[in-house]
Amino acid sequence: MKTDWTPSSWRNKPISQQPTYPDPAKVAQTEKTLRENPPLVLIEEIKQLRQQLAKVAAGEAFLLQGGDCAESFAEFSADNIEATCKLILQMAVVLTFAGSCPIVKVARLAGQYAKPRSADTETIEGIELPSYRGDIVNGIEFNELARVPNPNRLTQAYHQAAVTLNLLRAFTKGGLGDLHQVHQWNMAFVKDSPLGERYQDLADRIGQALDFMEACGVGVNRASIRETTLYTSHEALLLNFEEAMTRQDVITGKWYDCSAHMVWVGDRTRQLEQAHIEYFRGIFNPIGIKAGPTMTVDELLRLLETLNPNNDLGRMTIIIRMGADKIADKLPPLIQAIKREGQQVIWSSDPMHGNTVKTDYGYKTRSFDQILAEVRDFFAIHDAEGTYPGGLHCEMTGQNVTECIGGAQAITERGLADKYITNCDPRLNAAQSLELSFLISEFLKKSRRKKQV
Repeated sequence: MKTDWTPSSWRNKPISQQPTYPDPAKVAQTEKTLRENPPLVLIEEIKQLRQQLAKVAAGEAFLLQGGDCAESFAEFSADNIEATCKLILQMAVVLTFAGSCPIVKVARLAGQYAKPRSADTETIEGIELPSYRGDIVNGIEFNELARVPNPNRLTQAYHQAAVTLNLLRAFTKGGLGDLHQVHQWNMAFVKDSPLGERYQDLADRIGQALDFMEACGVGVNRASIRETTLYTSHEALLLNFEEAMTRQDVITGKWYDCSAHMVWVGDRTRQLEQAHIEYFRGIFNPIGIKAGPTMTVDELLRLLETLNPNNDLGRMTIIIRMGADKIADKLPPLIQAIKREGQQVIWSSDPMHGNTVKTDYGYKTRSFDQILAEVRDFFAIHDAEGTYPGGLHCEMTGQNVTECIGGAQAITERGLADKYITNCDPRLNAAQSLELSFLISEFLKKSRRKKQV
């Protein structure tokens, strides 16, 4: 890290994807209040995640990152948070057994309130208004009052994130993380799934392993059986919010973004000379870089040189979001360059963002088959290159929504209207997400076996 960095040095750089607030003085007062509030996560927790991600980078664990596209103030409830937490734990158990390795669980929760947009404004029936940028900025309702960026929403996002974190800690330490309980949920899914027989063998083997541990007395009182840890993450888009949550470690003098354990920079804001990279280069959180089809080898190497000059293990996650039709051409050159330069990174697959289409019925959606195809190619490419496919990054929800087509439920384009409630991008529902984890468990098992040879 260069010595000229400060938590506010990003303000001297060009910046994109930011709202224009009508009252700068009110924004400054809100930022001051946030700086005086307690951090959302602790520096020690962030350090623990970096240690866990170092194991992923070394091929000794796997990263599962998932949750909401854009958290909604209106949908904020203990039931919805519990449902998504439960789903991540279910997926993790399937992947843990398949890969015979620890799963590092990171939720897109407790801070994923802002969204980048392709245009600053949108027009409906001749009326032009500011684009909806997430509940932390403005309202989704298409009227002039709702679309005015409001700094009070920064404070509301902070408080709802704090409550969400408290609930996640309570759920994962208070019984929801018990492996036996999670397995019973998986068994219920297998029983009700149209493809239940396909998953029955894996579910049975998980059950047998748990029964064996129980018989040996392993599963009675061990915290590792009854509890788990779920970290949080979001795209660090609104840098005034992130700066207000930045705290200095009194022991090491290093700075951490205490709004989440892990943060990432999006595909639209990763310009080397702009504000987001300036902010990211100075914090010591684990960080991600979204890499879409426009990412070049030179750009990726320069980003890594800027963000991880010491090539620290567990610092960098490259989140690949190419699209099923592009990943075979676009990903191999990036992997080859990283290998050649000896960079230590985690490769994670985001099969959602590159596969978004608009239907004839006017809905944005994603095809389950295309999502699975991109993940399959992600694993196959790493297999061919002799590298480790270390993670999965999905937009999903524990609710029974109908936003992505396909899967065992066979959701159709016409069926999207049944329960299409996302504030932004389409998410996999609980059944589709768990189905995906069962299907890719074989890919992970194969990769783990080759890693161990």
